[in-house]
Amino acid sequence: MPESTNQPDPGKTSPLAGSRAAMGSPGEAGGSMESTGPTPPPPASADEILQELAKSGTNVDTMVGRLVIDQGLATPDEVRHCIELSRALAQERNERSLAELLVDNAYITHRQMTRLREVVAAERSGQKIPGYKVLGKLGAGAMATVFKAKQMSLDRMVAIKVLPRKFTSSPQFIERFYAEGRAAAQLNHPNIVQAYDVGKAGEYHYFVMEYVDGSTVYDEIARSKRYSEKDALDIVIQIAEALQHAHEKGLVHRDVKPKNLMLTKEGVAKLADMGLARAISDREAAEAEQGKAFGTPYYISPEQIRGELNIGPPADIYSLGATLYHMVTGNVPFDGKNPSAVMHKHLKADLVPPDHVNPRLSAGISEVIEMMMAKDVKRRYQKCADLLADLRLVRKGEPPVMARKELAGAALAGLAQAEAQAQGEIAIAPTEQPMVRAWLFYLMLGVAALSLIVNVVQFLT
Repeated sequence: MPESTNQPDPGKTSPLAGSRAAMGSPGEAGGSMESTGPTPPPPASADEILQELAKSGTNVDTMVGRLVIDQGLATPDEVRHCIELSRALAQERNERSLAELLVDNAYITHRQMTRLREVVAAERSGQKIPGYKVLGKLGAGAMATVFKAKQMSLDRMVAIKVLPRKFTSSPQFIERFYAEGRAAAQLNHPNIVQAYDVGKAGEYHYFVMEYVDGSTVYDEIARSKRYSEKDALDIVIQIAEALQHAHEKGLVHRDVKPKNLMLTKEGVAKLADMGLARAISDREAAEAEQGKAFGTPYYISPEQIRGELNIGPPADIYSLGATLYHMVTGNVPFDGKNPSAVMHKHLKADLVPPDHVNPRLSAGISEVIEMMMAKDVKRRYQKCADLLADLRLVRKGEPPVMARKELAGAALAGLAQAEAQAQGEIAIAPTEQPMVRAWLFYLMLGVAALSLIVNVVQFLT
């Protein structure tokens, strides 16, 4: 359906239409074969156009022209045509930007121009990193903006995370940003997004990392609602291997969730975003963060909610369990009207077994998830090696050894508790026995007296 904006009135001639008709568009002769008009200029080169823009255009126009030509969205002749239109309109006091004219003349689309403006904004803000060519924005969050870029020296695509300017005056945010880079640099695993570089350009701090051409688990959940058990296990096994590597290096991730699980087009899963990662042995950082909840409410472990001092591998295993739950059921484990309500349920509410939500799931995967998400840290998997052993068994269609053993132990503990409660009720009963015995005594005494009377009467008669 055509857009209603910027549509010329059929009964009027707009300055743009008049200027374009007067000059002719690239590829048009400008009239009939007998026309004696000026000879069309020779085809323009990209360098000539860019030099022309640098001399007479604005900085934004120059950037737009360069990006449009570099990315093959428009030809140099098409850009030159829009430059000439811009000059003609300027003489009529109708200023139009190069970007607007490129879209109005259908040389590029509105969507393409939106993407180009994001790149221009990045470069104008000083986010142009030496040695890298910014190609577009991949995403933005509260703590950083991520751009797709090309590393010129190695001719490869990378992702560049940039700390927003509003945080550049905070030593705490800057230190956390560089800590993420240092943490990622310690890890070298095929299922972890690789760190390449961290530094500062102008006023901006940046972190260069591996570019993953694909999507996230969150994107796939939003698109397909839920994963099959097999596909979910294939992904989670890879992420568990990544976490095992991180834990062996002394790091705990603390923010495992679907948005941080990247998927390549070849089906390789990669753990991303070490922004909340912390060394397990860093006592000073643990004490500074004690009592504060760091993590994402839908997937955070109970001990992280309580801000406990010792946050270790079981916390990541809990979050991975919550992620797996979401993958195979299509629902988060606990929901609520606000983050506080969700976190309260992580602490207190019973988990609805995943196979009760999705009956197609095997008992094995449900048992594994329940052990991964045990509220008591001691009843959870303590290390990823044990978790991986159970996940691989379930993937082969066999029962999980550790999870089934744990659930059996929990069932026995529940029976023992129930029996203890029953014994407690029985122990109370003796206090009622004297009253019962007294009632029976008087009843039997009455029956005996009545029997005696009947016997005496029969004897006398």
